[in-house]
Amino acid sequence: MEWKRGQVVRSLAGHDKGSFLAVLEYAPPWAVVSDGKHRPLERPKRKKLFHLAPTATVLPEEALKTNRQIRSALRPFADAAAK
Repeated sequence: MEWKRGQVVRSLAGHDKGSFLAVLEYAPPWAVVSDGKHRPLERPKRKKLFHLAPTATVLPEEALKTNRQIRSALRPFADAAAK
């Protein structure tokens, strides 16, 4: 699967294991990700690509402007994972 800015990914390793994040930057072998809460835009997380599971969903560019917009865009994924 091709990696893109705005793609929703699930963390496979680390303290954030199982959480959903949005890709802000992609430069192999790393991706810079944010969830808008624990990892806000001001201090995003750099993770290796093999620690991330991509989904088919790509968020629009408008959803990546603020932490609040990222949180609201990722909320349906967290709700579905909790069920």
